Amino acid sequence: MLGLGKKDLGLLAAVAALTLLAPFLLNPFPSDSSLAQFNAGYPDLMQRFVIFGIFAIGFNILFGLTGYLSFGHAAFLGVGSYAAVWMFKLLTMNVIPAIILSVIVAGLFALLIGFISLRRSGIYFAILTLAFAQMSFALAYSVLTPITNGETGLQIALDDPRILGVSATADGSIPVTHLFGLEMRATEILNLGPWQFQFSAGYYLCAAIMLAAFYLSIRIFRSPFGMMLRAVKSNQQRLYYTGLNARPYTLAAFVISGMYAGLAGGLLASMDPLAGAERMQWTASGEVVLMTILGGAGTLIGPVLGAGFIKYFENIFSKLNDNVLHGWFAFLPDGLENAVVAIIHPFVGKGWHLTLGLMFMLVVIFLPGGLVEGGQRIGRLFRRKRGSEERAAQQTPAE
Repeated sequence: MLGLGKKDLGLLAAVAALTLLAPFLLNPFPSDSSLAQFNAGYPDLMQRFVIFGIFAIGFNILFGLTGYLSFGHAAFLGVGSYAAVWMFKLLTMNVIPAIILSVIVAGLFALLIGFISLRRSGIYFAILTLAFAQMSFALAYSVLTPITNGETGLQIALDDPRILGVSATADGSIPVTHLFGLEMRATEILNLGPWQFQFSAGYYLCAAIMLAAFYLSIRIFRSPFGMMLRAVKSNQQRLYYTGLNARPYTLAAFVISGMYAGLAGGLLASMDPLAGAERMQWTASGEVVLMTILGGAGTLIGPVLGAGFIKYFENIFSKLNDNVLHGWFAFLPDGLENAVVAIIHPFVGKGWHLTLGLMFMLVVIFLPGGLVEGGQRIGRLFRRKRGSEERAAQQTPAE
């Protein structure tokens, strides 16, 4: 079915189920509970889960299959965002043309950068991609201000010369992005007792595109093209000795990966019509590297898990402050309460990156295969326990 094996089809179905049920799964605590701050089932955060999942899936096609580590993928994310916003300004507020343009522009930009960068491999390739990303950031931030609006960022305005649509609504406000009339910010709220669940049109559009991108990545992984990319990662020199030129394959992987990043950038702009140079910084490129390694490089679902994991901690841990911590430990004596809060304080709020760094170190040291390897170990543990119980039952003598 869909050209997938039973195992891959089950994986796709599991990702689809998790994605569609995310508003329920990410809101486990009642809205009036003190633990409600750990809920993540609101539209903006769920959209970031799937959008950066797309970004990481695309990066994994390059890094996970070929072993080429790029520190410049944020450039394609930013280019895709700028292309989408310009489409909103000039043509229409419908998200489809903007998304298509962002993928095309990012693909062409990736073709240019990849053609030059792939002349080298290893650390030299990584440095070249980082240099291109930083040059792109500098151009967007200061040189190309008529196109990018510099440090202020590019956004839609009331005087935009929009061809297929109005520049302002009847009440004089800026039009919103939509999908053939369905506004991306449209949200339905379901109240079930103390729980509140939000269903956003923008989230489900991003989720549908993420599932399509995930399906395409499965087909790439299982195709002869994917096998050739694995051969490049295994031993590129030996591949050259067989008479095969690996460069067209690596360039194709780089372009596909860049188009995924452009798609993610276009979706970011579609949910919030704003594009800034900060999306092209090297830190954004490093973030997608962390997502892929943390989830499991070279695996199918690993990048999606890594993206969700990092974005969850970024948004949840960064909101924890001293007032919240004092509320948690108010039952302790004053001196002990202050000591506990002082110990935890550096790891939350503005210092949440320290927590992320420690978790990343632990995963790299104890789970080199990322979160996917952790899940596999747990699965093997349960299967071994079940098998030992079955053998014990078989060896028990009949009465």
